[in-house]
Parts: sequence; structure tokens; C-alpha cells
Amino acid sequence: MSDRAPQPVERQLPTDEARDLISLVRDIAQREIAPRAAEEEDAGRFPREVFTLLSDSGLLGLPYDSEYGGGDQPYEVYLQVLEELAAVRLTVGLGVSVHTLASYALAAYGTKEQQVEHLPAMLGGGLLGAYCLSEPSSGSDAASLRTRAVRDGDDWVINGTKAWITHGGIADFYTVMARTGDEGSRGISAFLVPGDAGGLSGAVPEKKMGMKGSPTAQVHFDGVRVPDERRIGEEGQGFAIALSALDSGRLGIAACAIGLAQAALDQAVAYATERRQFGHPISDFQGLRFMIADMATQIEAGRALYLAAARLRDAGRPFAKQAAMAKLHCTDTAMKVTTDAVQILGGYGYTADFPVERYMREAKVLQIVEGTNQIQRMVIARHLAGPEGR
Repeated sequence: MSDRAPQPVERQLPTDEARDLISLVRDIAQREIAPRAAEEEDAGRFPREVFTLLSDSGLLGLPYDSEYGGGDQPYEVYLQVLEELAAVRLTVGLGVSVHTLASYALAAYGTKEQQVEHLPAMLGGGLLGAYCLSEPSSGSDAASLRTRAVRDGDDWVINGTKAWITHGGIADFYTVMARTGDEGSRGISAFLVPGDAGGLSGAVPEKKMGMKGSPTAQVHFDGVRVPDERRIGEEGQGFAIALSALDSGRLGIAACAIGLAQAALDQAVAYATERRQFGHPISDFQGLRFMIADMATQIEAGRALYLAAARLRDAGRPFAKQAAMAKLHCTDTAMKVTTDAVQILGGYGYTADFPVERYMREAKVLQIVEGTNQIQRMVIARHLAGPEGR
């Protein structure tokens, strides 16, 4: 591989504090994450110690209020931190995004008393969260979920199974959507369930084509008893809370996708400038030069799209449509760019000696999680043309 090191992304950051934050993240990424990323992904090892370090460094609660241990950072900055982490190891970038998603319900809809009691540990106390909405029979149709919470005095008793849960079985807390009323979206409530609750268990993690270091598992709730003080928001408000969380979560996925794509582009450029054929670096040939130019252009477009959506969010303006567009474009870009990076490296790209084959396998899941890209197209179309079947 060429000694030509990739240049860091030139970022437009709003403050000197944000620039220092990005420098800190890059230092941690290169010193603590990058050296073991390939080996640990191949072995399927989850780097819990990295998340402890990120928590100790104030990086697990960046977009939340400092009163509760957060970082008071706008989404514009937080997402660029995610991008930096995902460029080094997607398991880490996506894990931070999922933790932020799991913390959202309490931070946005919890009572003052709930926030004072729980948020400091969630945001800066070394805890790791998971978000429980999907089920074996309700993925895209999340409003049809069957996990049920039944009132028993001052408690709720939860029974059911959640599926495709990132950090399933290892999380310290779970934000759980469960049915407390009639069928449909208005019968769902949200609960904050501790990871050591009696009756809660994680299944054997799924065997996946990529992101092997990030555990994805079913989570079983067998008579899990939760006090009413851990219900978030009003009864029946859970589905609205879940959708609101996903609007922000989709921006996290978009940023992770661009980080992954940037890493693939950097590898492709380094290889193309080193590899010689017919007496020239292969980067001299127009076919490859155009591929690299297209890859870089799509990455820049994706970065601009997710940042534009983030700035709308930071300004308190509607951003759901733009979040869906960012998730759609950025994850499709990651799939295309990583595939092209494998092509540029040729036979070497198909081997585990170079990371682009891992990037390609990892990119696929980003088109699926937190709403498939087909769902994103439905969301965008509804904003433009109204709901179906009017």
C-alpha cells in the first residue's frame, strides 16, 4: 500500500470548541480504535472498553444538555464526530449513534425527575443503551408490534420479543416500545428498562455478513416488571416518541455511511496512486480517475445533505423529510463507493488483506437499519405528494 496518507476531511465547524472536539476524536480514533479494528471485526469482538473511554471523554452524550452530563453540542457537530468514528470502525460509530438514539426518549420526553435520576449515568456514566422497536413480525410496519405491557398496581409487566437490536444482550438500558392499549400506533407506550431487569434476556447474536463486532440480537421480555416511574411520556405516546427518535437517528446513520464511504475512497486513492500497470500508476488512467471523481463527489454531496438536515434540526425547524433524504442518499452512496473501491483494488480488493472488502460488507446494512431505503422513499413521497390512498 502507498505511504501516501489520506488528508483529513476539511470540516466547516461553528466554534473553536468544535474544532478541538474533532481533534480529540481523531486522536482517540487513531490511537485506540484503528490499530485493532480489522482484527476485532474478524474475530467478532465488541470493543466495550472503547465505549467506556468515549463515555469518560464526554463523547457519548454530545447532543444532550450538559446539566445531565451531555456535551451541549449541536447536531451539526455531533454528526461529524460520528463520521470520524465510523471512518475508523463502523461498529463504534454506529454504536454511538444507537446509544444516542436510545437516550433520546428520556432526554426529549422524560420528566425533570426522570432526567435527573437517569440521564447522568446514561450520558456520561459508562452505560450503553439499546433501542427496542422492531420485532420478528413487525419491522417496517412497526405500529403492528406485539410486545405488551400490562399494568399491575404501580408497575408494568412486559412480555414479548424484540428483534434486530444493536447491543442486544449487552446493553445497560433499553428504551422499549410496548403495547399498553388497543391495536395500532396509538396503543403503544415507551419504557426505560434496566439491562439487569429480571426476566430480560438476550438471544444468541445474529450471524451477519458484516459488522461482526457489533452484537445484533433478539431481546426477550418474560414478565419483566418495570415501575410506572420508568414509563416515558404519556400512555399511548410511545409510537410518536419512536418516530421522533428515528428522525434524528437517521441522520446518525447518514453520517456513519459517509464516514465509511470516505474510508473506502481514501483506500482506493492510496492504492491507485501506488499500483503500476503498463508503466504508469493506475490512477493515470481516465477510467479510474473518473471513478474516483464520482466517488468523491457523491461523498461531498452526502455530507452536505446530512449537514443541511442537521442545521434545520438545530434551528428547531422541521427536518423529517431531509433526514429521510440524507439517510437514503448517504447509505446508497456508501454501498456504491465501497463497491467501486473493491473494483479499483481488483483482486486485492476481494481479499481480507485490504479493508475495502469489509467496508463493502458493512455498507449493506446501512441501507436496511432504522428504516429501509424503500421506507425512506415512502417518507419523502408523503412529504411531497401527501399520504397514500387519499
